[in-house]
Amino acid sequence: MQPYRSILFVPGHRLKWVDKAVAAGADCVVLDLEDSVPAAEKAAARATVAESIARVRESNRDVGLFVRVNPLATRLTGADLEAVVVPGLTGIFAPKIEQATDVLRYDALLDHFELRNGVAGLEYIVPVETVKAIHNCLEVATASPRVGAMIGPSAEHADIAREVGYEWTPEGHETLYLRSRVLLACREAGIHALTGLWEDLENLDGLRDFAVRGRQLGFRGMIAIHPSHVATVNDVFSPSEQDLEFYRGLAEAYEKAEAEGVGALRYRGLHIDKAHYDKAIQWLERAEAILRRGER
Repeated sequence: MQPYRSILFVPGHRLKWVDKAVAAGADCVVLDLEDSVPAAEKAAARATVAESIARVRESNRDVGLFVRVNPLATRLTGADLEAVVVPGLTGIFAPKIEQATDVLRYDALLDHFELRNGVAGLEYIVPVETVKAIHNCLEVATASPRVGAMIGPSAEHADIAREVGYEWTPEGHETLYLRSRVLLACREAGIHALTGLWEDLENLDGLRDFAVRGRQLGFRGMIAIHPSHVATVNDVFSPSEQDLEFYRGLAEAYEKAEAEGVGALRYRGLHIDKAHYDKAIQWLERAEAILRRGER
């Protein structure tokens, strides 16, 4: 999966809001057919989402376009996928997954509609929304090659808050264990680790602090629910010039020393060896992928 920094939600039935989401600079947009769409409008919203995907792709090849379908238990998932698995779609935001068999059920549907509708290579972003999902997050992360990202839950009012019963704080201590479980599952599975959303729309300083803490923990992107949050999230999860200079210099210093038969050296007051070099190379690969997206 692409190293998406910002994943912005848009109600699927709001045709003009999609353009605002793309204009805000979100790396990825999720067109929602689940919670933000009233039951009476879900059928019409499918057609609107398919139209939005086609329209966005006429002018933007790079933004990620995902659709959050209705959960399998609603029996609406198949009709959702039949309508929205169209050329230009990047993947599916797959809600209420709790175990590997849920992923395989999604796979069976996607295999069918990809072949039928001339689409290939769709991925999943998987939110972790229940206690059972927390327990099974590694099983879910490794259930299918389509699973490209998972989200460490942090919301104040979403499903996981109700299920666990925690009292939300801006510091996020109450979800640290939950998010850490998901983060480690992502690392073991080799998929993109995303942290959950910040619900206070007006508090951009709080958003930045929360995003920084997520990045420090190891997450590499964040869910957003308002266009005004995108710039802050992108900034927090983008490589800084200082970090680029540091890691490039570290890699160059180690490579020079290695060529001279030296395996450990001093760099800017630090003792470094191959472990530091390997981290620098991994960091630079992700940073360069982000920069390439920005150039496009």
